[in-house]
Formats: sequence, structure tokens, C-alpha cells
Amino acid sequence: MIEIKNLIKSFEDKTVLNGITATFETGKTNLIIGQSGSGKTVLMKSLVGLIKPDSGEILFDGRNLLTMTSEEIKELRKEIGMLFQGSALFDSETVLGNVMFPLIMFTKMSQKEMLERALFCIKRVNLEGAENKYPSEISGGMQKRAAIARAIALNPKYLFCDEPNSGLDPKTSILIDDLLSDITHEYGITTVINTHDMNSVLGIGENIIFINKGYREWVGDMSKIYNSGNKALDDFVFATELFQQVRKYVALHGRIERPTTDK
Repeated sequence: MIEIKNLIKSFEDKTVLNGITATFETGKTNLIIGQSGSGKTVLMKSLVGLIKPDSGEILFDGRNLLTMTSEEIKELRKEIGMLFQGSALFDSETVLGNVMFPLIMFTKMSQKEMLERALFCIKRVNLEGAENKYPSEISGGMQKRAAIARAIALNPKYLFCDEPNSGLDPKTSILIDDLLSDITHEYGITTVINTHDMNSVLGIGENIIFINKGYREWVGDMSKIYNSGNKALDDFVFATELFQQVRKYVALHGRIERPTTDK
């Protein structure tokens, strides 16, 4: 579990995070949503230690990131997996080489143990047969799955995902959503996803934090978002005609079942 308490961050005379308090729950997909400029990216960067807030607390199972020594932060980072927006795979490394990279950097495993762990993670994201391919030789969706395999290689307690569906087609986006959700539940990870994708919000949003103009505007899950009573949230989530129709359908028939994909 990750808790943030009264988090404040300003840049010059502009306050970007204004006393945000929230909990990211273990074993659930925790989504941060909000318009561009709302503060959600600064919040995500604060959680992973790339930006230091002016005040407040960021507690990783009770351990305050903001008061840790550099050595303690180094140890904490061994418990964190990161999925970057553009996958950020090494072009000069194969899929296997990319997944083995954090094992080489941060563990004392033998070569055999690292290989076994990397192949296990590659199999878990359904990329068997692509081990020896380079990023340029596989699709965007496969690149994203390879990046997920790399992010879980160290068996993290915490997984941060920055716009995981960016640049993907709708079917592949659902596949990535479902994979992240499955891994979260299977391994009991605290997964935090920064996203603009409303399909993700309505499909896997078990704990949704809506940030608006630097404030925590609303917290709830995907079933409560249809009748949140929050105008700013409604304007953001149901801005398009498509999602207005989704809302009407849910009002009449209950929650929509997402289409299944071949995993």
C-alpha cells in the first residue's frame, strides 16, 4: 500500500499539487486521471522519486520516501517496477536482453537464475518465441508486453505505469489493460497507472483518483464513476458522444462487459 498525505508541490508561484491525500491499495489497479496540466504527472513523478514535493508524506507500507537516506531509497527502488509511456526498450538488446537488464543491474543471481527468471516473465506476458527478436522487429503491443516483463522481472511490490496504452489500437489496449490487471491480482502488487484512456478507467479502474487543478477532486471505482455527482469528473470522463452513450447504456442495463481478447 502507498499512502500520500497532504502533498504540496509548487513551481515558482504556481502550486501544482495542493494538499493531496490518497491511498493506493495493494492488489488493485489504482488509476490517476485528470486533464493535461491537472497535476497528475507531477504526482506520479513524486511517487517514484523524480520530483521532491515541498511538504507532505509518501508512505510505502509505512516508510516515508521523503525522509529516506539515499541508501534507503536505493533499496526501495529494488521493490519498484516501472512501465514507461514509450516502452523505453533498449534498441540494441533483444527482448530477452531487455528483460534480463534489471536482473543484471540489481541482483546477485547466477546467469542460469537470471535466464530462468527472464524467460518466466516473457512467458507470463505471452511473448514466447520473441525472446531473440529486437524491438524494431516486433509490434507496438509486443513492445509494451516486453516492457511489462522487464518491469516485473524483479518481482516488484509496487508497479508504476505511465500512459501504458499510448499509441496502441483499442484491441491491443484492452489486452494490455487485462494483462496489468491480471498481474496485479496474481502477485498482489500495488499498481499505479497514470492514464488518459477512458476505456482503461471504465474497464479496470478499481481505485480511481481524479486530480483537478492540483486538488484531489474525487476518489472511487469504475462502478461509481457513472453517478459520481462531480461535474468536473463528468465533463472529463464523458466528454465525447461515445462515452455519453456508454453512460446511458449502463444506466439502463448495468455495467458493460468489455470484449475478450486472445492473450
